[in-house]
This record gives sequence, C-alpha cells and structure tokens, in this order.
Amino acid sequence: MPVNPSDPRVKRTRQLFIQAFNDLLDEKRNIYSISVHDIANRATVNRATFYAHFEDKLAFLAYWMTEKFQLILKKRLPDDAAFSQDNLYVLVQTVFQFLVRFRQYLTPGDKQFEPLLENAMQKELYRLLLQWLKSGPDQSGQQKRLETMALVVSWGIFGSALQWSREVQASALESMVEEVTEVVTVNLGAFWEKAAGKA
Repeated sequence: MPVNPSDPRVKRTRQLFIQAFNDLLDEKRNIYSISVHDIANRATVNRATFYAHFEDKLAFLAYWMTEKFQLILKKRLPDDAAFSQDNLYVLVQTVFQFLVRFRQYLTPGDKQFEPLLENAMQKELYRLLLQWLKSGPDQSGQQKRLETMALVVSWGIFGSALQWSREVQASALESMVEEVTEVVTVNLGAFWEKAAGKA
C-alpha cells in the first residue's frame, strides 16, 4: 500500500532517511558504496519501512536530489515567486551554481547515478516553470502549450548549465547566466505577449 507523501509521519520518516544519507555521504564521500541497509540502519528504521517509502535506492536518490534542489531554490526564491526577469535570472543562476557544486562531489564510481540525479533536477525545474507559466495571463485551454513551453525552456536552461558544468568553462558563470536568461526571456516574452493579447 503506497504511503501518503503529505502525511506528517511520512514526511518525518523521509527526513530521517535524507539526514541519514547526508551523514553517510559526509563520511564515505561517495554514493555508490551507501546501501539501503546503511541508510535504514543510520536512520534507526527497519528496511521494510524504507521499502514502504521507496521502491529501491534509485527511487530514493531521485527523491533526495529533488528535495536538495527544492531546498536551494526555496532559499533563493520565495514560495510565492512569480515569473519575472529578476526571478528568472535567479533561477538560471541557481541551476548553474548547483550543477557546478554537484559535479565537484561526484566520484568516478558515482557516474552511474549522474543521469538519474540530473533527471530529478530537470523535472523540478520543469515543475517550477510550469507553475510560473500557469500563473500568467489567462491561460484557459492552453494546458498542452504551457507544458510544451515549460519542457522546452527547462531543458534549454538545464542543458546549457549541464554542458557548461561538464567542460572547462570558457565563459564565466555570470556571463553564461546572463546569455541563457536573455534567450529564455526573449522566447517566454513572446509567448506571454501572445497570451496577454488573447486575454
């Protein structure tokens, strides 16, 4: 029977798992050597409880990365933040900075988890952008278009940051953030003007 993620007890248990994993990561300095047994043991919760919350270690890692990324975003952008040039800049800057830091902590053995963790980040970025787009001018009947726009823009931002973080950075972080923000603003700006014109 699946657990209810909004149940306070479920949230507390999941926080125990995240804290245990973070502590183990500080000690072991790699993801690959940390087992479900290690996480459950450190959280002082049995493995059956872990599996009631997560299908396996990979599902837990996706959840952990989403939570980690959400936490950073909440520190930089308030919960009620709406789409604006300034907020978009902060969002793009946060993605770039987060990916640079994230890459510094990956060991060669952790490379297998890279796509999974990156996918969790991109999904969270997509969710936030879609939320911003939905809160814009009257968007009735536009659901599919909004989803497509959020998908394209989230991958544009994330892909740019990912590529930049993987290479020797030819351009400075702030310069890349400005360029990506400008491209995204131009594309979203045109979309918002059309939406506002239909309203």
